[in-house]
Amino acid sequence: MQFKYIASQPDGRIVENEVDVKDLAEVLHFLSSQGLKPISVQPLEGKGIAVRRIFRSSINLTDQIFLSKYLALMLKIGTGLLQAINILIEDFDKQSVKAFLLEIRSNVEKGNPFYLTFARYPKIFSQVYINMIKAGEASGNLEKIFNDLTEILTKQKNLKDQIRGALIYPAILFVGSILVMIFLITFALPKIAKVFTEGGFETSFFSKVVFAVSLFFGKYIFVILGVLIVLFILAFYLYKTSLEFRKFILSLISEIPVVKDIVKKVALQRFASILSSLIKAGLPITEGLEITAQAVGSVELKESLIRVSREGLSRGLTIGEAFRKQPYYPRTVVNLMAISEKAGHIEDVLATLSDFYTKEIDGSLKMLVSFLEPALLLFIGVVIGVIALSIIVPIYQLTTQF
Repeated sequence: MQFKYIASQPDGRIVENEVDVKDLAEVLHFLSSQGLKPISVQPLEGKGIAVRRIFRSSINLTDQIFLSKYLALMLKIGTGLLQAINILIEDFDKQSVKAFLLEIRSNVEKGNPFYLTFARYPKIFSQVYINMIKAGEASGNLEKIFNDLTEILTKQKNLKDQIRGALIYPAILFVGSILVMIFLITFALPKIAKVFTEGGFETSFFSKVVFAVSLFFGKYIFVILGVLIVLFILAFYLYKTSLEFRKFILSLISEIPVVKDIVKKVALQRFASILSSLIKAGLPITEGLEITAQAVGSVELKESLIRVSREGLSRGLTIGEAFRKQPYYPRTVVNLMAISEKAGHIEDVLATLSDFYTKEIDGSLKMLVSFLEPALLLFIGVVIGVIALSIIVPIYQLTTQF
């Protein structure tokens, strides 16, 4: 059976070739004997599905930004698409990106559409990315499309970095508080509790409760941690696989006042940014809404956008009327959509709306951090205070007996 392989040599150079062997195991054995590291292996006979990529290092958001930016620059100076891909293959050091570019080159040389290779990896490239390339290829304007994609992805990365940077200190403080609490309750306090309980000293009811809790945790701490880890893994699995469970978790988060505000603003920012770019790429607004709905990251907003498209615009309603029927959107968004439709510049208004929500998110994050820091400090202060009182009270009782 014929297999086509892409592999890397010890010096980092990429090679691709064909080999006639019995099965995949023999391909891997052959590559190993040649000192090659497999990146991709595909069968060439029959109509079977291609073997799953062996080299599993994913193409992340930063890789997509660089890929889009470099393709836009090279197309801008007049470099042909195939030539631009060849240059990128030589310049990129990351093996997974090289393998992907080699696959693009192979498909383009066979006369397949350029976007088709991206569409084969929906878990890496979003539907927004794929459809914008498809529209750009159809209109012959890939340079502008890659510029727009670079801008979209850069905004997404900046927003993620902004949220991550704002929450990293509260997260460290929270983890530190939990570790201190676990240490005090499970290791320090049980030893002190044994001194009083085994010494026959009569302590207050408050101290007895705290000592009992600490002795219980000290005895069963590993069992408790094991149960918590299993529950966390189960919850994570359900969140990834069950839409109903995800809705339940998001609804709980949405009840937290400041967090609810940030989650909604992030979803609206993504909606405005993505839909603006799709309309600029030439997609009809109904198709743009359908694609945007899959990328906003909010179940509630996703369902609302689908209703706007299918129950509003598809039935002859204006954009303003369709958005006005959905209670999810703030009045500002509804009014701007109605005005932009009349002015004929929906994509520009959406871009402005995206910038507005980016600034709003920054303000909300600062407010959240200013609330979390004192709340966490107060929490650990109360825990330490309770533990300290449970120790001080019996000591005070003991000293007053003499």
